[in-house]
Amino acid sequence: MDENKREQPQLPIGEKIKYFRTQKDISTNKLANMAGISQSYLRDVELGNKNPTIEILYLICQALDITIIQFFDDRNSELISEDPLIQRIYQLSPQQKAALLAFLKTI
Repeated sequence: MDENKREQPQLPIGEKIKYFRTQKDISTNKLANMAGISQSYLRDVELGNKNPTIEILYLICQALDITIIQFFDDRNSELISEDPLIQRIYQLSPQQKAALLAFLKTI
């Protein structure tokens, strides 16, 4: 592979945001409010009309309860889409995840 060519992510940024947002069953309006950005801006990003800055992407990832690394790791998208258990765990709030982990440690 040519060293000057970089591997492209499987999904454009906006589509990845929409993917993670829908996996968490969060509306565009709710995610925008959680991230502190306007709904119209988020919609433009999801539609590919605008590219978010790294700062905005960081805020969106925080609202989605994922890291930037997790956002760009295409394996996460594959795992979530293929495993219904992981899909459900991904939708849990941080408190629910902690309770589930506490429960799992008892068995």
